[in-house]
Order: sequence, then structure tokens, then C-alpha cells
Amino acid sequence: MHHGIKKLLLLGAGPAHLQVLARLAQNRPADLDVTVLTPYPHHTHSGMTTGLMVGRYSAKDCQIPLEPLVKAAGARCVQGRCAALDAAGQTVLVGPTGKDLAPSELTYHLLSIDTGAVFDRTRLEADMPGASTHALMVRPVEVFATLWPQVMERAVNRPLSIAVVGAGAAGLELLFAAEQCLRLHGAAGARFTLITGGTEPAEDQPRGVQRRVLRRLKALGITVLRDTCVGMDHGVVRLGGGAELACDLPLLAIGTHAPAWLTGSGLALCEAGHVLVNEHQQSTSHPNVFAAGDVATRADAPHPRHGVHAVRAGPTLATNLLAAHEGSALTPHHPPKHTLNLLSCGAGHAIASWGPLHAEGAWAWAWKDRIDRAFVAAHTRHATPAAAR
Repeated sequence: MHHGIKKLLLLGAGPAHLQVLARLAQNRPADLDVTVLTPYPHHTHSGMTTGLMVGRYSAKDCQIPLEPLVKAAGARCVQGRCAALDAAGQTVLVGPTGKDLAPSELTYHLLSIDTGAVFDRTRLEADMPGASTHALMVRPVEVFATLWPQVMERAVNRPLSIAVVGAGAAGLELLFAAEQCLRLHGAAGARFTLITGGTEPAEDQPRGVQRRVLRRLKALGITVLRDTCVGMDHGVVRLGGGAELACDLPLLAIGTHAPAWLTGSGLALCEAGHVLVNEHQQSTSHPNVFAAGDVATRADAPHPRHGVHAVRAGPTLATNLLAAHEGSALTPHHPPKHTLNLLSCGAGHAIASWGPLHAEGAWAWAWKDRIDRAFVAAHTRHATPAAAR
């Protein structure tokens, strides 16, 4: 017999879902059963990854423990990964966690997806054979953070040759942090190459920001190859122009993929495989499904996939999940026309931009540091009192 309890499943613990949990902690309807499915016991703030690399942050500084926040929201947390989604049957198949603690299947009435950026190794191998074996990938951040210290152990003993594949913001921040790390703590003589994919570095940024990035790359003696990476082997990166680049370690920071389990889910997807959502962050095909962050594409107003937009979508997502549960009107989310972008050039220096405006300096990195620490602290502080109640 149906007792009126509705199930809300939060798939992933991305920045938008952190805000959903914060809202539920303030006021969760008694007839709403909430479950969070996530592979990790904490949310790692990706904006602090490069600061972690160079030692400005500890792992704890970058992490928001999920258990206190989940408890404050009156929810439960299942540690596992989504293996398949059946939107028609309203079920999620949970992949193995190695602990056999997660149920094999979760059901829902309302579903929200905020699983973050991923690399689909099958697609990656088709586009760039050998990359999944020989490259160190920046995603998932939790795995990258555990592997980077091993790179530094090698770098202490001999100079390394490192190639970063991808010249967007993620690739540039990774490159600048790696250069700073090895210059300060590695053997002298390390070499760095940026493989742009055939475009200019920071191609999606204003021209002024591009010029600042190029000056920075030149000042640090970093080689820029405006070519594509078409494959990798041990010690070698193969380029689209036919050349081969000798390389001790390729770092991969190309555009990420939609999760493979979305294919066949029954949800309407964009051409790249992400969930198509409307102005309410609601699936265009299934009104009981919502999505935000890297996993979603606005059908009416596409925007870049980066953390700022995921964070901005959080409050509206929380409002609309509660409204959908109550059967009330949904609230539209209006992505900002311009966002503040702070491109870290290694700890201590950053390039700031807002629309056509741009500047750089130590003050910009301090600004970014303050914003990142505040984001982590806000959610950690929110969780602490609730855990004691």
C-alpha cells in the first residue's frame, strides 16, 4: 500500500547537489525520502586541484565530508557508481564498489543528476589510442590527487619531460601548476610542452586573456604545439601532423565526456550525449528528472561547462526539486551572461576576467583562493552543527 512517501534520488555529489542538501537540511518535507548515490565519501572541490599539486592546500583543505551534510538533510548516502539508468522504469543500477555494501538497484520518483565531468575510456581510446593506458588524467580529481605525488617522486630523481594535452582552462592550470611544482621541488632541466589540439591556447577566452597566457607560456619557456594528439605509447605522444614527441608523462586535460550510462537511459540527450534540460534544469523528455553541471546541456541557452555554472544552478535546482515534489510551479534558472573567471598560473598568480575585462597578478590568485576556501568552508560549516543535533 502506498503510504505517500516519495523517493528523491540525488545521483552524484557535485556542487549543485551540495546546495540541494543544504536546502533540505533547512526544510525537508516529512514525506520525502532522500538518497545520495556517490562513489566517494567526500566532495573534492576541483577548483583547488592545482593548489593541492603545489602544496598550498592539503587534501583535507579541498574536501567537503558528505556524511555530516547528508545527515543534516535527513538523507542517506549510498557509496557506489551508477552503472545504468532506466528513466521509464525509474530505476538506477548501482555498480560494484568493492565493498558489496551498495544495493544493486535504487528506485526513485524524482531524480536529480549532478555527477560531474568524466572521461569515457572507450571513446578516448577510439580518438586517442593508448591514452587510457599511458596518460595521467585530471579527472576524476580524487584519483588524480592520489597519483600526482608519485609523479613528484620521479621528478626528484631526474628531470622529466611532460606534455599537457588540452589548452583550455583546465589544461593551462594543470600545466602552470606542474611547471611550478617541478621547478621548485624537482630535478633541474624539466621540459614542458602544451599540445593545443590545433587551436590557440585559451581559445575560448577573450583575446586579451589569450595574450596574457601566451606571454606567461613564453616567459616560462614552455613549448606550444598547435597540433592534435592522435595517440600515445610508452614515452611517446603521436601528433596529427605525423611527428612524435618524446615524453615521460602526458597529462590529459581535454574536454570531458558524458557518462556512458546515459546512452540507453531513455532521456533526451544532446548530440554529445549530455542530458538535455529546459530553463528549469528539468529533462526535456522526463519531467521527473533534473540535471545540472557538466552532465547537463541547456536546450534553450547552452553555456560553457565549468564549475561556476554548476554552482549558480544549485539554488534553483533545490527550489525546483521541492516544487516538483509538491506539485507547484517551477522557477526558471537564468545563467549569467558573464562570469568571473580566475585562471590559476601556479600558486601565487592568476589571470582574472569578466566579459571583455581582464587583469592579472598575485591579488587575483588571492581572490581565487578566498572564493575556493569560502565554498568549502560554507558547506563544511553547514554540516557541522547538524551532525551534533
